[in-house]
Amino acid sequence: MSTTQFAHNSKLTAASRAAALDAMSDSEGLDILVIGGGVTGAGIALDAATRGLRTGIVEAGDWAAGTSAWSSKLVHGGLRYLYNLDFKLVAESLRERGLLLNKIAPHLVKAQPFLWPLKMPVIERAYSAVGIGMYDAMAFAGARGKKTVPAQRHFTKKGTKEIFPDIKNSVFTGAIQFYDARVDDARLVVDLVRTASGYGALAASRTQVVRVNKDAAGKVIGATVRDLETGTERDIKANHIINATGVWTEESEALANEDTGLKVLASKGIHIIVPRDRIKATSGIFTMTEKSVLFIIPWQRYWIIGTTDTPYHEDIENPVATEKDIDYVIMQANKLLENELTRDDVISTYAGLRPLLQPKLKSGSETASTKVSREHTVTEVAPGMSAIAGGKLTGYRVMAEDAVDFALGGRAKSKPSITENIPLVGADGYQAALASSEKIAQKHGWTSDRMDSLFERYGSEISEILALIDSYAELGKPLAHAPQFLRAEVLYAVRAEGALHLEDVLIRRVRLDLEQTDRGLSSAEEILAIMAPELGWSEADAARELELYGQRVEAIAQAQTRQTDSEATGLLAASGHVAPRVELS
Repeated sequence: MSTTQFAHNSKLTAASRAAALDAMSDSEGLDILVIGGGVTGAGIALDAATRGLRTGIVEAGDWAAGTSAWSSKLVHGGLRYLYNLDFKLVAESLRERGLLLNKIAPHLVKAQPFLWPLKMPVIERAYSAVGIGMYDAMAFAGARGKKTVPAQRHFTKKGTKEIFPDIKNSVFTGAIQFYDARVDDARLVVDLVRTASGYGALAASRTQVVRVNKDAAGKVIGATVRDLETGTERDIKANHIINATGVWTEESEALANEDTGLKVLASKGIHIIVPRDRIKATSGIFTMTEKSVLFIIPWQRYWIIGTTDTPYHEDIENPVATEKDIDYVIMQANKLLENELTRDDVISTYAGLRPLLQPKLKSGSETASTKVSREHTVTEVAPGMSAIAGGKLTGYRVMAEDAVDFALGGRAKSKPSITENIPLVGADGYQAALASSEKIAQKHGWTSDRMDSLFERYGSEISEILALIDSYAELGKPLAHAPQFLRAEVLYAVRAEGALHLEDVLIRRVRLDLEQTDRGLSSAEEILAIMAPELGWSEADAARELELYGQRVEAIAQAQTRQTDSEATGLLAASGHVAPRVELS
């Protein structure tokens, strides 16, 4: 089965959202209702829909609005877990990495080299070579003998400097280069939801579950959801509910049962963004820190540097990087960089919360977040409702398979998962489309960088972008204040990718929130002019969108000058929200 054989439309729009809510609340009911539109929930929706189950998925915010948009943007086996002897987790992750690179999302997921700097010339090189050699061998085995990324390479001090000229001479004697992969995490989620929708899943963002409904025997039979765009409530009947809400897991579980389910520990990780020309290198770097790991990851126009791993107890909807967090990441990066970074080099920052499984203890001292397992667990919350938590982005497909198997119980054997063979939108026909790159570039006068950007975002769906431009030439023009993106990309975000608000476009579709110091605010009016006619907005509606986004930009700027999470989070929470979640009692 391929994306060209969809029985349904894979485009997410305001109209498709309204139709999905109508269909979910009809008398037929659902086989599976998924709560949570991050990578895990989106993966579950695709898994369930491709097994022929009538599936609905709801998300209280935008798709990928929580943790899934704020990762290190890596699809990786987890080399550090190998050094913790967690062979099963690494092998599974490497297999999934291979599937994403070669079959599921080759347009989104790209092989990325990293240097592991060595401080001791013999002993460290020997044991690191063995470790990375196992990493390569496990990847090869997981791909059934097919090579997914290049094997490790060893470099002398001189060779390392040729690849990474800006590395400090005092911190290394040589290096080993290994490969993992990078991905636009939010776009992966959007494409998962779109693909699920193409196979019949009913998808509604900005829709919050406010009650879980049970029959007289205590079995969960559905949920009441509130459309946060309109304030209206609907009842959805479902044979089984799967809770995949990440750091909101316990809050969602409590709607059905306060005493049973999974307990998660929220751990905050932050990253900083610096300009691509600020660090002279052609490879990323990976190293251990005393608290976590440090990745310096090259993207087309910038570097992503992180991360931290600290327990978090504040408002889970509004994590933000504090001054202390930013200084810590800069300090760790500067241990490696000859031309040291300063705060003035930072374009932007972002923060996310990892939902880490924690032993189900009601009292006692807090477990250090770095020691909590990253492996996932599925459990029953109440008859007719289960929850899944833990894991990491790379393993979303396995998590989804386990969650649906659990929901189906004995029926799972007759309805096995097939997502291993399901390409996401943009993947089917990607190589054929890529072959036309030069012809497209010549026709439109686009650079190779522009073509790389378009193909890595849309894959074979570049034909959809080109069709928009053919229908109205103005859409082929770059955004005035962000020429790395075309006007057509904004329109496509609304017409196909489920963007309902200005922040949806700037934060998770055309990700200027990451790339510009003003987080895309200078492009907001031009973007609003494209969005407003599509969404039927009045001048007042557009002005409100601009005001709310401006409040967010200012709140984050102020939060980054605060030392503590409580101070920083409070500033962001006080800014406006386009469709705030309902506070559950």
